[in-house]
Amino acid sequence: MKSRFTEEVCERLGNYVYRLIDPRNGETFYVGKGRNNRVFDHAAGVADVAEDDSQTLGSKLDRIRAIKSAGLEVLHVIHRHEIPDQAVFEVEAALIDAYPGLTNIQGGHASSDRGPMNHVEILDKYSLPEFPQKPEHKLVLININKLDDRFDRRAIYNLVRYCWRVSKSRAENAQYVLAVVRGVVVGAFEPERWMAATRENFPDIPNADGSEAHRLGFIGRDAPADIWDLYVGARGKRIVTPDLKHIQNPIRFWGC
Repeated sequence: MKSRFTEEVCERLGNYVYRLIDPRNGETFYVGKGRNNRVFDHAAGVADVAEDDSQTLGSKLDRIRAIKSAGLEVLHVIHRHEIPDQAVFEVEAALIDAYPGLTNIQGGHASSDRGPMNHVEILDKYSLPEFPQKPEHKLVLININKLDDRFDRRAIYNLVRYCWRVSKSRAENAQYVLAVVRGVVVGAFEPERWMAATRENFPDIPNADGSEAHRLGFIGRDAPADIWDLYVGARGKRIVTPDLKHIQNPIRFWGC
């Protein structure tokens, strides 16, 4: 018999945050928020296209299909329920941050701004010089999180240049691309050309297999020294302007 919550239970649960678990290895592969019977729909692979990013959806469904092909069912845990509307995003975000390697394509709500940090990152976030509140150039700010060394310009460039769901016309109008980690600008680059994220366009990117051709990447170079100093400085500059802070979307435009 297919498991579902009764109407009475749904009313009592309210908002909840849940995990989907692979029974083959006990690994949590997805964290989500929902109401009513959403957890059962997701565990069964019933997609809510209106709310899921296509890449998230593909990765999650691939995992679910593999589990079912092994003759098993997705396990799930309701982590917290009766969550007030204003808190459900924060609860979901904290759980996403606690489980690396999820099929969730984005970090949780405000993860880039208030997510996991070590003490050096905390000190930098609140003591570094402030990023200009009204930049004088046309910019696209891209949030990157998987960076081991914030002073490795080549690593920053390779992460920020590939690959993004972004308006090509707006991206091409930007003078500089800025790389942002946890609310701190760590790199500034001058894009020469924006292209589809294919193997032909990015032969030096190992995972450029054509599956993300609907996304874009760019080739470019370090911004001039005066631009780097203006927007990055010696150790990075922290973003304080609300319009430039990243929440869930990894892309922010300024002036374009």
